[in-house]
Amino acid sequence: MFLRTSLYYQAFDGGVIPISVYAQIFPQLLEGAFVTIQLLILSAILGFLLSFLGGIGRLSRIDPIRWISGFFVEFLRGTSLLVQLFWLFYALPLLGIKLAPGLAGILALSLNYGAYGSEVVRGAIQSIPKGQTEAAIALNMTPRQQMWHVILPQAFRTMLPSFGNLFIELLKGTALVSLITIPDMTFEASAMRTNIEANTPEIFTLLLLMYFVIGYPLTLATRWLERRFSVGRL
Repeated sequence: MFLRTSLYYQAFDGGVIPISVYAQIFPQLLEGAFVTIQLLILSAILGFLLSFLGGIGRLSRIDPIRWISGFFVEFLRGTSLLVQLFWLFYALPLLGIKLAPGLAGILALSLNYGAYGSEVVRGAIQSIPKGQTEAAIALNMTPRQQMWHVILPQAFRTMLPSFGNLFIELLKGTALVSLITIPDMTFEASAMRTNIEANTPEIFTLLLLMYFVIGYPLTLATRWLERRFSVGRL
């Protein structure tokens, strides 16, 4: 197949698709991409905090804290993210609490992925040898000092790969918020498909590529962090 110098190229079915079609699609998807990135960042920050609260809470020596943390973590992990999203947006207003679509989306994503992240935190903390804690006790450290100065710095290295995977999964999970009218990339793609159904392959091909363009650098960044904070480098 020879290269064409015109504004056309061969599509998968042998037809000819004008590049101008992609030029019309891209700006609208780009607007959605900014919304997707905002959702990703805000949900990741809140989810990260909830991960530590849940993970440390499940290891608490105070029974009520441990039981409550365990219940919420297992409940959120054991129910569908989509149903949680619908409950916050459609059911909660009937109880007198109405959330904006963006807030409902961020809460649903951060709560769900925070629950999974809490298991990462709990497992990483439990993987630290007990001798480390005993040494900290011998140095007259308080439980808080033991956690922040001895246990968590070492556990963080163990958490990195799993948190990196959760971050990528969170990016893909943001597509669900399109179902509650948040104008992310998937919402914009669906809206365009409704208006110009004939260009459905082009719309969703470009959508796939844009998710990849956002997600792949995150994968590379995660690998770099893993090498940077690997054992012996912290």
